[in-house]
Amino acid sequence: MNKIDIIIVDDHVLFSQALNGLVSNFDEFNVVTVLNNGKELVDYFSKENKQPQIVLMDIKMPIMNGIEATQWLKDNKPEIKVLALSMEADEDTILKMLRAGAKGYLLKDIHPSVLQHALKEVDASGFYYTENVTNTLLNSINHKQKSIAIKLKDRELEFLKLACTERTYREIAEVMFLSPKTVDNYREALFEKLGAKTRIGLVLYAIKEKIVVL
Repeated sequence: MNKIDIIIVDDHVLFSQALNGLVSNFDEFNVVTVLNNGKELVDYFSKENKQPQIVLMDIKMPIMNGIEATQWLKDNKPEIKVLALSMEADEDTILKMLRAGAKGYLLKDIHPSVLQHALKEVDASGFYYTENVTNTLLNSINHKQKSIAIKLKDRELEFLKLACTERTYREIAEVMFLSPKTVDNYREALFEKLGAKTRIGLVLYAIKEKIVVL
């Protein structure tokens, strides 16, 4: 069986060594190397020919952080899938990683079986997000799409695309020449229509439906 090659990028030595041992014990995967930050990852690709299918990426790292490293991979090695593995659970950080090109986002307190499943899903289908991150968004969307075809109006699509940028809701209102209250109404209407609960949910829907390419 051909194993799936993985690179681990994490500056916490004890954690990265433990993660290396864990992933190496999964039958389907092979850890190529363990690196301390994004700069070491960039240097690796300048020297080594062996290219992994997946990079397990921490976010808070010195010299070059996970968001910067993920963006570099998106620009230079787009065929490599990034699975974020972090203690950071705030919406802003998750959105930045998604925009940078991460195909999945896991918190470090997950069970090993969830990690193994996530790695399989990222390799097979191209993305994976846990319930902690998406609030069961994808399940909700899949359920709705089986029963009804979701149709978005032109202004709803415009708002959705803008919601995938770094603009605040107030800035989105200015771009759309609307009041903040009207933009709030668009947001709540899309939450209801798409089965989403957060802005992350809206972004994930837009990615899944190829409304935006991040």
